[in-house]
Amino acid sequence: MQITNPCVVSLTWTLADAQGNTLDELTDPVEFFYGGDDLLAKLEEALAGQGEGFACDLHLEPEHGFGDYDPALVCFEPRALFPTELEQGMQFDGLPEGAQTADMPPDLIYTVTEVYPEHVVLDGNHPLAGMALHLSVKVRGVRAASEDEVERQSVDEDGPVSLLSPVPPSTHLH
Repeated sequence: MQITNPCVVSLTWTLADAQGNTLDELTDPVEFFYGGDDLLAKLEEALAGQGEGFACDLHLEPEHGFGDYDPALVCFEPRALFPTELEQGMQFDGLPEGAQTADMPPDLIYTVTEVYPEHVVLDGNHPLAGMALHLSVKVRGVRAASEDEVERQSVDEDGPVSLLSPVPPSTHLH
């Protein structure tokens, strides 16, 4: 079966930064909806018309990956708004209740980058924003998408959650 919109592809990959350091490796095949919200546009473009066994290497500049890094998406919030066990690297869906930063997009995932006694530094950028990336991908299978998958535009019942999901449309990239 050829990869056409809509279908489901099973992929494995290695994602590296521009220096060749591995950032993510998917060794067991995972299914993604092709023609929806599960994959980056440049990856979908490379997979179009291909089939099982196809392999390729892609170079992704930030605009084709997770966008440019936006320093305006970094904010400081009072430490008291967070749980006691707060650690660097933890992520939160949106800002905590009582947040003092009013002009931040509410629908971002914020990563704790620093924890101080009085405040916490949060970053709403995607962790790979601003990075040029190298993606080596292999197609392990192709199948027809179910009606539910076509309706959701994703294989996941909760919507796309892949590392390779595109940046959601917004006034800010993340």
